[in-house]
Parts: sequence; structure tokens; C-alpha cells
Amino acid sequence: MVESIVGCKWSMGVLDAIDDGVHRPGELQKACVGISTKVLNERLRKLCRFGLIEREAYPEIPPRVEYHMTTRGKKFVPILDAIRQLQDELEDAGS
Repeated sequence: MVESIVGCKWSMGVLDAIDDGVHRPGELQKACVGISTKVLNERLRKLCRFGLIEREAYPEIPPRVEYHMTTRGKKFVPILDAIRQLQDELEDAGS
């Protein structure tokens, strides 16, 4: 699971956006500049399957869907941040 997320810039970007308070698919697509609707939907499904986010559908017309971090997802974000920090340090050391 970790390799699947860390190795995918879109999964990390989607998690970051949701953690920053972006919850609706259209807003997530704007926050993740360059991501296609197909890829966004695939990543959202994958993150839900891993239990990092949850999907909430509201019984409204037009339909409204929001995504929120789960407890597991909230625990995972600091790990991603630490990996990014390590990557930055390694890149700086290699310069």
C-alpha cells in the first residue's frame, strides 16, 4: 500500500488536498493541476480501498459527493511529509 501511494504523485497530491480541506471532486481536480477526471476517480477509489479516505454521498439533487480523511489517513499524512522532507534533504545533498 505505501509503495503504491508514495510512488504516485497523484495519490499524494489528492491526500494533501483533502488534508488541506478540499473535499469535492471538482475542487480536488482544480487543486491537483493536470490530473484527469479518470485518474482522479481511480486515485479516490484506491485511497478509499486502502482506508485512508472515505466517500460520503449526500441524497441531494444534483448529487453531491465529498471525501474526508479517515483516522488511518490522518496518521499516514505525517509519514508522507517525512518522506518528502527526506527526499528534499537527499536532493539538496546531491546538488
